[in-house]
Amino acid sequence: MEMTRSVPSGSASSVAVSTVADDNYKRIPIGLERGSGSRKLLARMLRVMFPHPQIGDDPYIRTAEAVLNMACEKPGRQVAFAAAIQDLMNLKFEEMDDAAALDHLRGMQGHDFFTQVQGSALLAFYDDPEVWEALGYEGPSFDKGGYVNRGFNDLDWLPEPRIEEYQGGEA
Repeated sequence: MEMTRSVPSGSASSVAVSTVADDNYKRIPIGLERGSGSRKLLARMLRVMFPHPQIGDDPYIRTAEAVLNMACEKPGRQVAFAAAIQDLMNLKFEEMDDAAALDHLRGMQGHDFFTQVQGSALLAFYDDPEVWEALGYEGPSFDKGGYVNRGFNDLDWLPEPRIEEYQGGEA
């Protein structure tokens, strides 16, 4: 195993560095690995947090994968995520109806697990081109010359603006 830093061989520091080097801690089987049900449970949690009936399962699964990748960046966070997911599994969160699941998630607001899932999922989910398409967002326009000449006013759900020409004097 290669060391990521120059540390004297055989010291306690070299053991600690080599233990964490190259993301080897991600291989610890604590319930976040593929096939463990964590991804499916997180996808259900995300569907309750960001409900869009017109969006299929794939963006939620991709977002769950991104959340799990974020959770595995640090060993301590990985252990905390595994414990929180196990708690949700024990509560049979996946089997709850939407109202009960939403109520449970509201009770979790403010907890580290919920905050970290919400923060990373918000960015990953709404940055998915499939979600953009379902929500009617055409994507960024800077690489296409901006919105001025690309239909910036093509929102058909907004009423037409009332435009009155200034006649001069006080109105």
